[in-house]
Amino acid sequence: MAIERAGEKFSGYNKPKNSRKGGKKFAVLAKEGDKIKLIRFGDANMTIKKNIPSRRKSFRARHKCDTAKSKLTARYWSCKKW
Repeated sequence: MAIERAGEKFSGYNKPKNSRKGGKKFAVLAKEGDKIKLIRFGDANMTIKKNIPSRRKSFRARHKCDTAKSKLTARYWSCKKW
C-alpha cells in the first residue's frame, strides 16, 4: 500500500522514512484520527548519536519527550527516533 503525497511515496501512515528534501533528515506522513499531515524533521547535516547514554538523556530532557503526545508534531517523531 503505497501512498503518494507532495510528490513523495510513503509505505504507509506513521512510518518515518529518510528524506533530504527541504533540509530535513526524515519525513513521515502522520495520521491521527481523520487528520493527515506531512511532517519533516531532523537536521540533515547532523548524525544521531542515541547510542551514547548521556547524549540520549540530554536530548530527551531538552525536547521534553515525556510530554510529546500528538503524532502531528515534529517533536513527537524526533523523540520517537531517540
